[in-house]
Amino acid sequence: MLFLVVAMLVSLVVAGAVLFYVAYPHRGEKAPGVPWLSDAMEKAAEAAPVLEEHEVDLLRSTR
Repeated sequence: MLFLVVAMLVSLVVAGAVLFYVAYPHRGEKAPGVPWLSDAMEKAAEAAPVLEEHEVDLLRSTR
């Protein structure tokens, strides 16, 4: 029972974080009241690896 409660809380926190990211930092806006959280999410998004256009074409051609 405790496992289910913890799993539900974790899934709600992750869903809230995704919703927050889509609502503010993804659009280039600062979140009202918690600008430090917007800054942290922007830094995390910039650190994530991104495929460049030529890499996408290369991956498509190898299939």
